[in-house]
Amino acid sequence: MPEKEILNLIKPTKEEERKLKEKAKDVIEKVKIKNVKLELGGSVAKGTWLKGNHDIDIYAKFDLKYKGHDISSILKRKLEKFKFSTLHGSRDYFQIKKRNYVVEIVPILNIKNVAQAENITDVSPFHVKWVRKHKELADEMRLAKAFCKANKLYGAESYIKGFSGYVLEILIVNYGSFRNLLKASLDWKNKEVIDVENYYKNNDAMRELNVSKTKSPLIVIDPVQKERNAAAGLSLEKFNLFKKIAKDYLNGPSVKYFLREKLTLKKIKQVAGNNKLIVVQAKTLQGKKDVIGAKLLKVFTHLKKHLILNDFKLLDSGWEWDENVMFYFVLDKKMLSKTKKHFGPPRNSKRLNDFKQKWAGKRICYKNNFAYVVIDRKYRLPEELVKKLIKSEYVTSRVKSVNLIKL
Repeated sequence: MPEKEILNLIKPTKEEERKLKEKAKDVIEKVKIKNVKLELGGSVAKGTWLKGNHDIDIYAKFDLKYKGHDISSILKRKLEKFKFSTLHGSRDYFQIKKRNYVVEIVPILNIKNVAQAENITDVSPFHVKWVRKHKELADEMRLAKAFCKANKLYGAESYIKGFSGYVLEILIVNYGSFRNLLKASLDWKNKEVIDVENYYKNNDAMRELNVSKTKSPLIVIDPVQKERNAAAGLSLEKFNLFKKIAKDYLNGPSVKYFLREKLTLKKIKQVAGNNKLIVVQAKTLQGKKDVIGAKLLKVFTHLKKHLILNDFKLLDSGWEWDENVMFYFVLDKKMLSKTKKHFGPPRNSKRLNDFKQKWAGKRICYKNNFAYVVIDRKYRLPEELVKKLIKSEYVTSRVKSVNLIKL
């Protein structure tokens, strides 16, 4: 089985671990705030991060006497010796880029139990502590993360709606291994409940949890906060896709399921074949990744929707976000007719007179009892429409720059 081979590719080396923790220690030692303790957090502290991932989370844990105070502003003043950017979330946090490393310093309250939390981020150290109790499963967690990343299933952000790292860690503890997780997922039903700490009996979780927390297809009870569904951001699409790819992998295990191929123009052209291909490139605005991603998704959806509304036959579409952004649309290459039928209300509708007045001078025809007129199309070629759309305020307000690539 390829899991052992995969671990050699995805597990950080001792040297990589040393350098990463050294970089974190360097930042921690330079930030001094009275009654504030800085410590390593996230997947690095859990021991579940992947090779090549140089993102470091540091928690700035403020004493409880700061409760009700703007701890983000206090932390910001103490970071003046660094070149940093401010990211907006439920609390502002700060990002420092040092060569290949991205350090995020997150202000939280140093709570003793989760009931004292003012903010969801205050609970983060409890997540770390819980995962660390199961450190013998760290490599299985890495396999689950690499599998989801390669198949675009990773991340609870609103523009992804997939599995967060924490959810995957919980699932691995629940099932005991990566392979067991995949096998179990084949039998998941919609509204499947995973309660690793057995907080609820039978189907009590669905009755006792707030309705807003049980809308996702998978209910994963947070082991440190039983009132919380850790998988609340998971979409039905990603839930079903996970099950499908899990089945495919179990039927034919291969390294390819763990290696995400970067989408290139060459590959998109191969996908398009002899069909019409439209490619739009964009550069992102500054800001929090989740917010930027949500804006990009809106741009992609906007372009796709208007291509369909204008009768272009869409065969395939997608988008990729790395340093830059690429949206692509594969369409039927046949040029649309010069005219089209524009339908109105039924023949017996009270609105028929309004339709006739609006199109005075046009011949009113009927099809299946619905009125219609024949009008000239605004766009016969998809690139004409896309050129117009990318200049609209809807698009330009959501990206730094955008242009149509000549193919």
